[in-house]
Amino acid sequence: MRDLRGDELVLGLESSCDETAAAILRADGTILAEAVLSQLAEHTPYGGVVPEIAARSHLAHLPGLVRRVLDQAGTTPAGLAAVAATAGPGLIGGLIVGATLGKGIAIAQGIPYLAINHLEGHALTPRLPGVHPGGLAFPYLLLLLSGGHCQCVLVEGVGRHRRLGTTLDDAVGEAFDKSAKLLGLPWPGGPHLERLAAEGDAKRFTLPRPLLGRAGCDFSFSGLKTAVANIVAKGLDAQGRADLAAGFQAAVSATLADRAAHALAMAPGATALVVSGGVAANQGVRTALAGVAARAGLPMVAPPIRLCTDNAVMIAWAGIERLRAGLTEGLDHAPRPRWPLAELAA
Repeated sequence: MRDLRGDELVLGLESSCDETAAAILRADGTILAEAVLSQLAEHTPYGGVVPEIAARSHLAHLPGLVRRVLDQAGTTPAGLAAVAATAGPGLIGGLIVGATLGKGIAIAQGIPYLAINHLEGHALTPRLPGVHPGGLAFPYLLLLLSGGHCQCVLVEGVGRHRRLGTTLDDAVGEAFDKSAKLLGLPWPGGPHLERLAAEGDAKRFTLPRPLLGRAGCDFSFSGLKTAVANIVAKGLDAQGRADLAAGFQAAVSATLADRAAHALAMAPGATALVVSGGVAANQGVRTALAGVAARAGLPMVAPPIRLCTDNAVMIAWAGIERLRAGLTEGLDHAPRPRWPLAELAA
């Protein structure tokens, strides 16, 4: 275990998918500088993320973002105590870019390198000072909701995570994007669908709530997506599209609330219900899950919306948490496109 001084600086690098990001945090959790470069314009013509384009963009822009956050923080590489980089899961090309740059800085400065699991970055973000009054204590139940992941995880400590449930087919963010595409909305569809849903009547269409009431806390969204496709195929006017978007969002929110309630019953010692990942930015989802937490007598904790989506603040903070726990990696640590939380060592 390393006793970091509160004024020591950690650089975080994120390049697992289509956001290129860098951030510098003090060891006490103060965010000194952060920068995120979206690749939205580069991938939109293809209706989704193209791995080769993403990797090339990371390679072109990540060094410049590192220089920018160093300048914003008023420091140089020599002023860093450690560097943390996303090493998985994600698109392997982007992971290699970020991990290689992180290792290079660590070698040049003779400082620790921390290979961060992207999912653990999301899992530990709610422990950032200021996110939850008094700080967030282990263990807590995490709903990780994004385009690539949909999991219920009991976060028992740094490097100690117990998965209680996961999706049997689509991730919830993927279901949002695919349903948005069916409704003729631009990619990425989640935010566009939420805006359209605000204009609709969620009760007009009867949509399935997959696995509602079933034991456990696994998820399924393929049947809901198919129901949306079948309704769209019959033809919709503008109001019909808004009503279907509202119905879809309501169905997802109800399903997530049901699964969260089941997960909390499986984790009686949980101190909070935590929601993270891109879908955690959806206000309908937040409201439904806040109700679940309230009925269980627990707080619902969600990071600021900018920290729900992929960012480097969460990577730097996870690095701080792991460094304090004495968990560093050798420079031979290889990026992993698949890296379950259960395989982390603590």
